[in-house]
Amino acid sequence: MLARVLAARAPGVTLGIGDDAAVLEAPAASLVWTIDEQVEGVHFRRELLSWRDIGWRSFMAAASDLAAMAAAPWCALCALVLPDDLDDLALEAIATGQRDAGAAIGAPVVGGNLSRGPALSLATTLLGRCNHPVLRRGALPGDGLWLAGRVGLAAAGLRALEQGSATDPSVVPAVEAWRSPGALVAEGLAMGQLAHAAIDVSDGLARDVGHMAEASGVQAVLFEAALLEDAELVAAATHLGVSALDLALHGGEDYALAVSSSAPIPGFRQVGAIRPGAGLVLRTAAGEQPLEPRGFDHFTSPSRRPGASGL
Repeated sequence: MLARVLAARAPGVTLGIGDDAAVLEAPAASLVWTIDEQVEGVHFRRELLSWRDIGWRSFMAAASDLAAMAAAPWCALCALVLPDDLDDLALEAIATGQRDAGAAIGAPVVGGNLSRGPALSLATTLLGRCNHPVLRRGALPGDGLWLAGRVGLAAAGLRALEQGSATDPSVVPAVEAWRSPGALVAEGLAMGQLAHAAIDVSDGLARDVGHMAEASGVQAVLFEAALLEDAELVAAATHLGVSALDLALHGGEDYALAVSSSAPIPGFRQVGAIRPGAGLVLRTAAGEQPLEPRGFDHFTSPSRRPGASGL
């Protein structure tokens, strides 16, 4: 059944699903590999999502890592751990979500593995190709900090689902952002020749930009006003009774791209700046203040809430 749902062929894939392993023809470019695992009870709860959503989200989480390195997706391997209560219809819907996500970014599933286990788990390995991968290190003083995508909206959507208010018009865009994220592959390719450093925003903007600043040996300044320009985020936060700024800075699973560059990048907006120093600073109307690089961490977060991922 999975071979039927996932059957597709990508350029350079000599052999896909149906044998002991896939066979690929190595391209004349750098190969970029990433893996992301989505585990029930850690990254998602099935009652908040459709089975197709689960397959789609697991695939896009991995694809976002390729986008952050300016790599063009090529093909994928997916390993599923299935609990006993998951039937064939659910499995087919999960595979459909994976297939549709792969088709959306041009990276079909060419193999994988199935096994039984106590909880549903989806591990997606994605291969991409590029000539010059963009790394987390490399941000330079004087660069702008540029953002593609939206931050905070997915976290607002998860809160709305948990509170049972997901149908209110003010949070519907946020719920959709959490259930059906999209890796920003086109934006990642667009920034490839201009970016000095980049990172995908999966564990919260402050935390992930903090990783980039630390790797580059610089200080990152985030602009409060720029982060609050998203009217749908502000509306959702108001409905939920939470801080829109806190969601933008510390919410997870945005799959946006944060980039350090000396020049504007098509599809990106400036949300900060890079300067000499270390750590993070938030610039507000009242001045600047140190900013804690807080976000989701699988091993130190006091509550491992479903809905965050990334290294």
